[in-house]
Amino acid sequence: MGLYSFGRVVCRALFRLVFSVKIYGVENLPPEGQGFLTVCNHQSYLDPPLLGICLRHHQLVFMAKAELFEKPILGPLIKKLGAFPVSRGKGDTSALDRAVETVRQGHSLALFPEGTRSLTGEPLKPKSGAVVIASQTGGDIVPAAIYYKGKHKHFRSKIIIRFGKPIKQQELQLSEHPAPSEIKRASQFVMGKIIELLDESKKEA
Repeated sequence: MGLYSFGRVVCRALFRLVFSVKIYGVENLPPEGQGFLTVCNHQSYLDPPLLGICLRHHQLVFMAKAELFEKPILGPLIKKLGAFPVSRGKGDTSALDRAVETVRQGHSLALFPEGTRSLTGEPLKPKSGAVVIASQTGGDIVPAAIYYKGKHKHFRSKIIIRFGKPIKQQELQLSEHPAPSEIKRASQFVMGKIIELLDESKKEA
């Protein structure tokens, strides 16, 4: 068993023990071997491992901010788990190239379109990365939402993870060489799907 698979087993058991985790919509995930993007809202450092425990037949590859790779223990660990760095706000083309190649090779790339954690829990404006990568690879975008009930996470507090139906290329309505306005509109469309899932979980909780 590789490090990623071992970590997923451990995290799944730990999360199930500490929290009340409900997962919906895994049937919407593409089959193994088909490259796609998973996009999700971002509120907590727990978000990446929570997404990881849901995808039993896919190894998520995360694009993470470069600063995390400079931390003594965390940096080497997330690198071994398949994450790669991106320098935010600097037009990091090498990170974009690697993200595109990840999807083309049949893997699942996980992104948080907001670009950073929302400290209030309210969705932030989306960045364009997910739509740009999808447009260059033809991969589907699977929207996801993680909802934490209550402001503070405590023993047996409720967490709801919900996956929506894949967003196909046609739904993004992008031209062959999309203008910035098209990318922005498509990014807002994707974020809207995430918000719909989040609202659905809020009603259930």
